[in-house]
Amino acid sequence: MRVDDNTKFIKWQSRHLVRHKRGLFLRYNGLMAWIYLSPHFDDVALSCGGLVWEQVQYGESVSIWTICASPPPSVDLSPFARELHQRWELGQNAPALRALEDRKSAHRLGVSSRYFSIPDCIYRRDSATGEFMYISEAALNGALQVGDFQVIHELREEIQRSLEPEAALVCPLGLGNHVDHQLTRRATEGLERDLWYYADYPYALQSDDQLEQMKVDRWICQIFPISQDGLAAWMDSISAHASQISTFWKNDPAMRQAVTEYLQSNGGIRLWKSPTPE
Repeated sequence: MRVDDNTKFIKWQSRHLVRHKRGLFLRYNGLMAWIYLSPHFDDVALSCGGLVWEQVQYGESVSIWTICASPPPSVDLSPFARELHQRWELGQNAPALRALEDRKSAHRLGVSSRYFSIPDCIYRRDSATGEFMYISEAALNGALQVGDFQVIHELREEIQRSLEPEAALVCPLGLGNHVDHQLTRRATEGLERDLWYYADYPYALQSDDQLEQMKVDRWICQIFPISQDGLAAWMDSISAHASQISTFWKNDPAMRQAVTEYLQSNGGIRLWKSPTPE
């Protein structure tokens, strides 16, 4: 796996990519627009908030597009959705309150936001049967239901209509197999354009085998160094999603320690590209 991390300060790339023997790499000079696709309100903040902040500091145009941002279609929720609302301590109005958290997070990172009209998987029903499609933790990290195939098609078309031709598009790898991450990746890969991928944190911590297989398969990887100010912004952007901290950590200080250790272990934040033909 090729890694380019020999610069202390990040200077961002031009609109062109440098061709190496094993693929295309970002150059650290010039400006461009970046669009990060976030399956949920917090995924980009969790996975690469430090990188987003650094890009903004160097004058990049950065936007986070949240895919599953719509309120539930009705007040009738599944028992599983009600259980999660209780865990988040947000009550019936959870999506709207999570959107407020997201705006605070985006402000800390200095990015613009766009919200798509797809409900979170815990609210989605099969259009044919009317049944909730994902009603347990196991279903959340299982196979996409047939009822979501049309959602993928419609999402792909909406993203296509909205994209500027020159923008760099970054989508999740789908580590952890969460169905909304799968949905986002499948919709994006159907666009037939150059993509960058980010590792879904903290799911990446339990995905060593998948990441190692990417190395075997000759995926291209680039590490972006993150400054101490970038780390602080990253942790603050995660902290803004206060309702979600308990999903992964005991408390906010535990989150900050974990993110610091994750950054140190990787030497920065990594983005990937799929292998290029020889």
